[in-house]
Amino acid sequence: MTTPVRITYYSADFDEASWIPGLQAAVPSAEVTLWQPGAPAADYAVVWKPPQQMLDEQPSLKAIFNTGAGVDALMKLKLPAGVPVIRLDDAGMSVQMAEYVCHAVIRHFREFEGYEADMANGKWSFRKPRSRIDYPVGILGLGVLGERVAKAVAQFDFPVNGWSRSPKALDGVQCFHGEAQLQDFLAASRIVVCLLPLTSETDSILNARTLGHIRPGGYVINVARGAHVVDADLLAAIDSGHLAGATLDVFRVEPLPQGHAFWNHPKITVTPHTSARTLRSESIAQIARKIAALQSGQTVAGLVDAGRGY
Repeated sequence: MTTPVRITYYSADFDEASWIPGLQAAVPSAEVTLWQPGAPAADYAVVWKPPQQMLDEQPSLKAIFNTGAGVDALMKLKLPAGVPVIRLDDAGMSVQMAEYVCHAVIRHFREFEGYEADMANGKWSFRKPRSRIDYPVGILGLGVLGERVAKAVAQFDFPVNGWSRSPKALDGVQCFHGEAQLQDFLAASRIVVCLLPLTSETDSILNARTLGHIRPGGYVINVARGAHVVDADLLAAIDSGHLAGATLDVFRVEPLPQGHAFWNHPKITVTPHTSARTLRSESIAQIARKIAALQSGQTVAGLVDAGRGY
């Protein structure tokens, strides 16, 4: 008799009521259980922000699946030696991210926030049309999500720049790479979109120095992690007039604390970390396919490089 695959699930968001039945249906021969302290050993862990105790108590894992695109919370833990960490490749998140970023770019470029304010005050007004050539969009991070966003923005005829840690080539995108070319990338961009993974190297990457290299009148869109931005430096760059504003979906502390300066700043738009949500059915289907592949000795996409942190 074949021993069933054992899958243990944990999420800091406490949504096991939907994930566990979904995983069970996708891998019907498996035993899928909610992890609790002292739980029996499992073959695979499906997690979002698990506690260290969970990993310490699971010595037999063959792989750990992260249910979001960002693995920074997982990388802070002591991971079992030799156990691969696998992130979602896309699972419906890239199109959401492209929607969000294009909306933010166009809303700023077309000055819709100004029109909204005028309409709310009963004012019928027009603004001089801007030229796209004057608003090159820079995508900071060219992974799966960044590449999709770059291509989507280019469809609206904006000049598009892209920056990544290592060299990349994308049609229609002027690509920069490495620390040596970061300043040139920022100087070539007027709207900067952060889509980087959060690592020790990218923490606080948008600070007074780097924000100062963005073209005057620039705009920042952060849909990656709140820790990429030094809050006080961003506020100073906006209040000084160097930057025109920002759209922020992620924050150092979430939910964004009441009383934080971002809430009521007239040139900052905030949203509650909703730019790209994990789509449960697509994610479960992807995890099920990858478990089947691993069980048959195949390699899978989405392996996290622990040394790089993503």
